[in-house]
Amino acid sequence: MTAFLSVKDLFVRFSTEDGTVKAVDGLSFDLERGRTLGIVGESGSGKSVTSLSVLGLHDARSTEIRGEILLDGQELTGAPESVLEKLRGDKMAMIFQDSLTALSPYYTVGRQIAEPYRKHTGASKREARQRAVEMLEKVGIPNPSLRVDDYPHQFSGGMRQRAMIAMALVCDPELLIADEPTTALDVTVQAQILDLLKDLQQQTGSAIVLITHDLGVVANTVDELLVMYAGRAVERGSVREVLRAPQHPYTWGLLGSMPRLTSDVNEPLTPIPGTPPSLLAPPPGCPFHPRCAYTAEAGGEVCRTERPVLPPGRGAACHLSAERKRTVFNEQIKPRLG
Repeated sequence: MTAFLSVKDLFVRFSTEDGTVKAVDGLSFDLERGRTLGIVGESGSGKSVTSLSVLGLHDARSTEIRGEILLDGQELTGAPESVLEKLRGDKMAMIFQDSLTALSPYYTVGRQIAEPYRKHTGASKREARQRAVEMLEKVGIPNPSLRVDDYPHQFSGGMRQRAMIAMALVCDPELLIADEPTTALDVTVQAQILDLLKDLQQQTGSAIVLITHDLGVVANTVDELLVMYAGRAVERGSVREVLRAPQHPYTWGLLGSMPRLTSDVNEPLTPIPGTPPSLLAPPPGCPFHPRCAYTAEAGGEVCRTERPVLPPGRGAACHLSAERKRTVFNEQIKPRLG
């Protein structure tokens, strides 16, 4: 089956006073209609930069983008702004991280939802307002016919997030990118929003990219999982494969740093040592090697000098042998995970 969204060898560079930031470094992935791809990783790993590249929202004056971004066979890299404007909000849409700053404080929530609907469908103001009310009701906003005239500051955090989802879905996009849609929300509201995205996908058959740093969020939400580190994909596979039998030391670290209900309350969490590298000067070889506890087992020097390749399909970009990965995981990592 031909992928609806196909990203191949994507490189994104930002020019700054301190030098060139290598924000995304050779990223590739495919996504089919009706499927959900989860992209996970620490802050600064390139998740949001990738999503903004798909929508063409980077400033061309300071950004260099190379590679292919195909949406239903249409090349987006280097496409004219007029073409991207027709696609954004209509065929592809995005739920941004912070709803309070993404929504304008000067306009009512209803007007902000209605605006893209009018732009892409040619609907009248009355029709667009009615569509905004319908969308607010669809995402679970109480009394939508009244709340449509409220401003963003009059909505709670969870309601603003739902309003952003309504705005992103008002034109029934075929691709939805949700960038940390549950950030700063309590657990109950997180579950409601994730269930809402799943229900809307079942109704429309859209493709969804869910970006997060929380592996717990993606466990029961996505079909495929892509783990990013320092602008690169380090592991991918089905969500079941990656969470039940991870192959990369970075993924082991992400899982090991998560609290578990079965853990002793007095048992400390196991954080990943060190900090993510500067993307102004990422380390040579495997970008994770300065923080990796298994460099010596992989040969030491090879991790510091040779970039590991992520194989197609299920796999991890790591110099450890497949047999050694299984042994380390079963003997050292799995017992800690429970």
